[in-house]
Amino acid sequence: MRIRVTSLTAILLFACSFGERRAFADTIHLKNGRKIWADHVRENGTHVEYDLGDDSYKIPKSSVESIEAGGMAPAYAPPSGSTAKDLPVFVPEDGLAGHEDLLTRVIRDGKVDTDGLTALEKEGKPALSATAYFLAGKHEFEHGNLPQAKRFFETALGFQRDNSTILNYYAMTLARSGNAAAALSYAGQSVRAKPDSPDAYTVLGYVEFANDRTKDAIRSWKRSLELRPDSVVEQYLAKAQREDKAEGDFSQRESSHFTLRYEGKQTSEQLRRELIATLESEYDELVRVLGVAPRASIPVILYTEQAFFDVTHAPSWSGAVNDGKLRLPISGVTSMTSDLARVLKHELAHSFVSQVSGGRCPTWLNEGVAQAIEPKSLSSDGRRLAELFRSQHAIPYNVLEGSFTRFSSVEAYVAYAESLAAVEYISETYGMSDVERILERIGQGGAPESALRATIHSDYGQLESEVGNYLASKYGK
Repeated sequence: MRIRVTSLTAILLFACSFGERRAFADTIHLKNGRKIWADHVRENGTHVEYDLGDDSYKIPKSSVESIEAGGMAPAYAPPSGSTAKDLPVFVPEDGLAGHEDLLTRVIRDGKVDTDGLTALEKEGKPALSATAYFLAGKHEFEHGNLPQAKRFFETALGFQRDNSTILNYYAMTLARSGNAAAALSYAGQSVRAKPDSPDAYTVLGYVEFANDRTKDAIRSWKRSLELRPDSVVEQYLAKAQREDKAEGDFSQRESSHFTLRYEGKQTSEQLRRELIATLESEYDELVRVLGVAPRASIPVILYTEQAFFDVTHAPSWSGAVNDGKLRLPISGVTSMTSDLARVLKHELAHSFVSQVSGGRCPTWLNEGVAQAIEPKSLSSDGRRLAELFRSQHAIPYNVLEGSFTRFSSVEAYVAYAESLAAVEYISETYGMSDVERILERIGQGGAPESALRATIHSDYGQLESEVGNYLASKYGK
């Protein structure tokens, strides 16, 4: 996503008000160690529901360790402390019946016990082995270690190839790893294996939507809701229907790496040719810079200004969106300009970063790399940003792992500036190759902070201090 704000004049006002923006909130402590700060929390049957602003979400009660009322939320809590908004709710179909002790044999001290898995496999019971490897994969999936989760799910499927629950998770793992095309067959197999499963249809819709098959996704999500009401699926369906309605009369043209979708009267043939040519040129450059290429054709959708915000529900400060598809508002644009070329390169960089990191890149690093690749410089804002770090009013980098969409325009600008500062510091101090290694380690399943330690030997606290010193040295008085 690219921000529209063009100056940092309000940054000092932001710094002055930073300490006053903390608010009381309820805290949901998850069994996997994460926390969710919410405005309101309530229990409803087998789920815990919580509110963030105008939005409501729900997670299985089985994943909740405890709920703390009236705590103090951080000023910039990430909007999604769990995967509730991004993923459907899964419930293993067998409920581990008859294997109450199995989880403790698979997971020990918060890690998968491979010796325990081997011992269970030696018992020669396929259903038991499938469940054990599924639990191991689910543990890694919930902790963001997608490559290892993929391996465990593949082993589980070797014992039970038509287990809908395992197929659901495997398909989601492939989709979240940037390989949605491969996920289609497994999601379809899950539906065939269990045609009355709302989870299977939810996953199929998710994978179809990721493959730019919006009408198919709408049908799948409608079927899921017929089988079981679910507010998360309703959000998916609403987004897909907005997109389908806005693009009902769109035309399409394809190039080697892109599928361009547009409304005929909205753009000229010349502009469309220039867009495709620019995208293909920037694609080749990014392949050279990052050494990787997205697996599938990248959808690029051109909207009017109003349609862009109607479809994406993006914050008012955003100037483009990349949610697997490059979505661009181009009202009034008649030909390729240097500014539009930078927007295209920025958004395209997100597709490449997603490929390298397996879709697990924290927002600060994702946005920092995209800005650096534009290329964008901190030169006009460096001094003000240095003061923000000096006065210890910078947004902590662990908070910037989450989405920026909940920020005001000023807050978002600061978040983007800090993101660029971190990548600029790492690149100038250690080289762009270390930025690539951080992305690769994250893609291999490492946590962002672990990837930092393994490459530049800094945790988030050290990174913040080093970025502050870098800014003071380069941009201070």
